[in-house]
Amino acid sequence: MASNATSRLPTDIGGPAPSAPSPQRTVVRRSKLTRTLRRVGWNLLPPLTFVGIVLLWSWSVSLFQIPAYLLPAPGAVFSRVITDAPMLWTHSLVTLTEIVLGFGLTLLTAIPLGLVIALSPVAKQILYPPIMLLQLVPKIAVAPLFLVWLGFGIESKVLLTLLMTFFPLLIASISGFQILDPRLLYLTKSMGATTLQTFRYLRVPAALPVIFSGVKTSATIAATAAIVAEFVGANEGLGYVLLRGTSTMDLELTFAVLVVLTVIGILINYVVEFSEWAMTPWQRSGHL
Repeated sequence: MASNATSRLPTDIGGPAPSAPSPQRTVVRRSKLTRTLRRVGWNLLPPLTFVGIVLLWSWSVSLFQIPAYLLPAPGAVFSRVITDAPMLWTHSLVTLTEIVLGFGLTLLTAIPLGLVIALSPVAKQILYPPIMLLQLVPKIAVAPLFLVWLGFGIESKVLLTLLMTFFPLLIASISGFQILDPRLLYLTKSMGATTLQTFRYLRVPAALPVIFSGVKTSATIAATAAIVAEFVGANEGLGYVLLRGTSTMDLELTFAVLVVLTVIGILINYVVEFSEWAMTPWQRSGHL
């Protein structure tokens, strides 16, 4: 009996042996790991693409022996960005201020006006023709007039940025507010919804994706508009520095400004993307 008790002792003390993980749990873990790796890889694609472009640039300069006065190497350009960082930062703030003010005025005017034109046939007949006529006028031809009227200050740059970014957002806003199916409006009205409730819970959510497509387009144009305005006449800003670099054949400075403008454009794009993500939660399921 003692031997039998001794033989049972390890089993009694240790308890039952641990069971192997079930195949279902293994499949779930692998699925989660696969989704995580896909998400990480997807998010790494943009920076890896940028690194690939820089490497191709450096390789082309070395392979074809391109002189620095035609195409400087990436190392020299990034070194110039670091060397002239204080100066580039000062002028970047000027250009960024012009972009933010001009694009902010576009948001405050184009979206409400698009709503009015979309909902009122009278407003469309009155307002849309002169707006279309203004859009057909070349903005670069009007820019010198802004210098005459407003001077070389920030006002002329902000106004030109407003004019160049206004129309794409206006068209997107009109399309967005008109995209709603009239049958949905009849349905909500028959259910007793007020005009404000219909606007808040039905018309705005339906219009936001289309409006944000116009916001992205206008945000891209805003940086270009500010630089073009500084080309016409300015004594500060990245456009002014860019002109100074090209006029003195200082291509390292020119490319350094382009690098800074690229960074500004990426930041603006991420701000718009985050705003769309935050304001349209029903579309997040389509993202990785």
